[in-house]
Amino acid sequence: MLLPVSGPLDAARLRQRAAILHALRTTLHECGFLEVHPPTIVDGPALEETLEPVHADGRFLHTSPEFALKRVLAAGLPRIYSIVPCFRDEEWGTHHAREFTMLELYFANAGYLDLIPVVEELVAASAQAIGVAAPVFRRRTVAELFAGDIPPDDDTFFLRWVDQIEPALTEPTFVLDYPARHAALAEVRGPVSERLEVYLGGLELGNGFSELRDPHELRARFHASAARRIACGRPPHPIDEGVIAASGHMPRAAGIAIGVDRLVMALTGETDIARVQVSR
Repeated sequence: MLLPVSGPLDAARLRQRAAILHALRTTLHECGFLEVHPPTIVDGPALEETLEPVHADGRFLHTSPEFALKRVLAAGLPRIYSIVPCFRDEEWGTHHAREFTMLELYFANAGYLDLIPVVEELVAASAQAIGVAAPVFRRRTVAELFAGDIPPDDDTFFLRWVDQIEPALTEPTFVLDYPARHAALAEVRGPVSERLEVYLGGLELGNGFSELRDPHELRARFHASAARRIACGRPPHPIDEGVIAASGHMPRAAGIAIGVDRLVMALTGETDIARVQVSR
């Protein structure tokens, strides 16, 4: 496959990126988080059926460090993070790249709403590092965004989300309480999942959960995802037995993945992800 070739590197943007990365690590260190370096080549690349992994000689490049970090959380380290390259064989575009940088963090004795002040602090520190004003976030539930009329089928849900709702999320926003059927790896509370997404500058920056700790439910979700992939003519993701085993030993915890490239874009006003990376 031929990959897109970027234009000349933007030294100013790369300096801003470096300043943001330093601010993220400094803030996390000051908050007691320990940096962890997960493996890049894995046997089980993802749970979500929409994620397409990059193959690596019979295994996969990780789509995120999530499964490895949950094993570390279960081993007894209560505040951890990674900032690493991740790989997804998805569409190319101004907001997507096959290789990108992700910040993923977890902390014990917390739920998804506890992620909000942590993310606000990280974004504020990043903004300060490059001399821009810290954004002020609002909170909206999915039910509010759909005006109380959440479609019962996924096709209609995602069509309205992509065409109507997401384009209107131009203000800094935490979107809360997705339908239970969209829980991914989040705990479910009645009809909603304890899940949030973060939007800044019109970009989806991050996806966070109250982390699922039931190994039987987690295995069921892997099987359901596999069935949906097979129904679409795609190979199922291999089940990561390590994360299933770890889920039964994890403390109550919250976790979030934040796209670092998109954070740089949102804070600098850049519109092309290639201009905040050292791209091919």
